[in-house]
Amino acid sequence: MLGQGGVLIGQPNDEPSGGDRRRLMVDTGLAMLVLIVVGTAITANVGTESTEPGPAAYAFGALLGSLMFVRRRWPVATLLITAGALLVYYMLSYPPVGLAAPVAAALYSAAEQGRIRWSIGTAVALLALSTVTRLAEGDDVAYVLGLEFAMSAGLMAAVVALGDSVRSRRGWRAELDKQAHAAVLEREREAARRVEEERLRIARDLHDLLAHTVSVISLHADVAREALHDEPATAERSLAAVRGACGDVVGELRATLRALRAGDGDDAADENRAPVAGLAQLDGLVEHATAAGLDVRVRRTGVRAELPAIADATAYRLVQESLSNVQRHAGARTVVIELEHGEDALRVRVCDDGRGAAESDLTDPDGGWGIIGMRERLTLLGGSLRTTSRRGEGFVVEACVPLNGQA
Repeated sequence: MLGQGGVLIGQPNDEPSGGDRRRLMVDTGLAMLVLIVVGTAITANVGTESTEPGPAAYAFGALLGSLMFVRRRWPVATLLITAGALLVYYMLSYPPVGLAAPVAAALYSAAEQGRIRWSIGTAVALLALSTVTRLAEGDDVAYVLGLEFAMSAGLMAAVVALGDSVRSRRGWRAELDKQAHAAVLEREREAARRVEEERLRIARDLHDLLAHTVSVISLHADVAREALHDEPATAERSLAAVRGACGDVVGELRATLRALRAGDGDDAADENRAPVAGLAQLDGLVEHATAAGLDVRVRRTGVRAELPAIADATAYRLVQESLSNVQRHAGARTVVIELEHGEDALRVRVCDDGRGAAESDLTDPDGGWGIIGMRERLTLLGGSLRTTSRRGEGFVVEACVPLNGQA
């Protein structure tokens, strides 16, 4: 029957889990085993001339069996009650049931729950008390020490060792599970870190690309507007440059989207993708800036060699962002790009003759993301960035791009 909220009335909502049912079955099996072993020994009534065992003797076996249902919660209490009940049983002169068999399950349970000292101490105390009592009653020394003591001690040691090994194996498996879980969490954190780094990389690339393209479009649009009536050819060239810049940015955006959408091993459209940004495309940047009215000079020193892809792309983006800043903010006429090729690093210096900036503008966090993006790129490679400027003396960007940096 369904009550309010769709809850079944008259049926329990807290059914035991599979682990609880398994533990209950194990405890029930141990209880039945103890009852059978003790009950069989009582019924056999070996080694005594007393009368037939009564219900009280069998109640002793039932008591030991019932303790198996609380052995997990109170292992030490179960062990001590079992040992005490065994002593009382023999004091009442009931049929002998042995020494180790009645307490074996309790010894095992205490050791399994990590109470190894209690198990060993109880076993030693029972062995010592039983041996002294038997010898004091005049039993054969060879029989007591050579047979019964050895058998009882061996059985007790075996069950204690078994319980401790089960506990150790359980702890070992728990540690393995813990390590596996930690490994999964570490992989998830590493994946999240890589996703975040890739997101920042894409954000920097898009910022640099769009900022540069918008600057080029804005400058050429102004040139076209001013030359539209007096110099139609100049206006036409500027509009063609605007169209070319739009085509370039659309191509790079499409390549970025294809890279984001493509799965592993998707190489079908590789030949249609835009080339990776690098200093090989520096001439294109210079042409756009020159067409916008800047006098751009490129100076290279050192031995030119093929650069690692990440260093090549970083250097290109640095120059691109620097030219974009010049076109948008500097009001400059001349820009000098210096590339110094070294064995371990590529040094990039971009300076202009524009209006410059105050020191506070260089450290202002609200001044834009261009310099922040450049510094982040270089930090990933272990490089450095330095910007200097004074009012009316232009702006200088100096960067050291390591060639063996780890991204």
